[in-house]
Amino acid sequence: MTRRQVRFIGAFGALALTAVAVPAGVSFAGTDRTPAASSRPATTQAESFLGGEPVVPPELAPPAGHVVHAVLKARGVQVYGCTTGAWTLIEPAASLTGVQNRPAKRVTVLHFRGPSWQSDQDGSLVEGDGTTAVRAPSAHPASIPQLRITAKLTRGPGLLGNITYIQRLDTVGGVAPAGACSGSATTAVSYRAVYRFFVAKS
Repeated sequence: MTRRQVRFIGAFGALALTAVAVPAGVSFAGTDRTPAASSRPATTQAESFLGGEPVVPPELAPPAGHVVHAVLKARGVQVYGCTTGAWTLIEPAASLTGVQNRPAKRVTVLHFRGPSWQSDQDGSLVEGDGTTAVRAPSAHPASIPQLRITAKLTRGPGLLGNITYIQRLDTVGGVAPAGACSGSATTAVSYRAVYRFFVAKS
């Protein structure tokens, strides 16, 4: 893959993220891209991912017989809406980049309400069952939990067509604002994470 292609994929991922529906009038909390060094967390797997094995809490391991199919890092937002005076999650909106195994190649994915993930290269999609997700706390303070999500449905023969489980790991940020809210306010809180996608071992 040429440098021009890599730059194109990165730019396409950023543009594709803007296509994920984010409610009009959304405010963005915690999106400062240049925090002071003293407040910036130590380098995380989400930032330094090079295709290695992330640290996985044992409770998030999938059942035997499932193998890693793709590993991607995510950067995006968790969108919250005001419901009866409290912030409630509406949807994630994130762009993921990483690598697929067998055959090894670079891949990009969009993450949005469902929770769903869709390849912006081949159109394949997986939707997870968020109601049965297994949780583990993040190693980073004030961050959304790590998860293991069971695939509820898939579509297409491509990258995500046979996914069985999804892990959300090494989460940084994304927590709903503290305190009460009013009216129909919405807000989007930036987050980073590593996602691992599994398939049944053949």
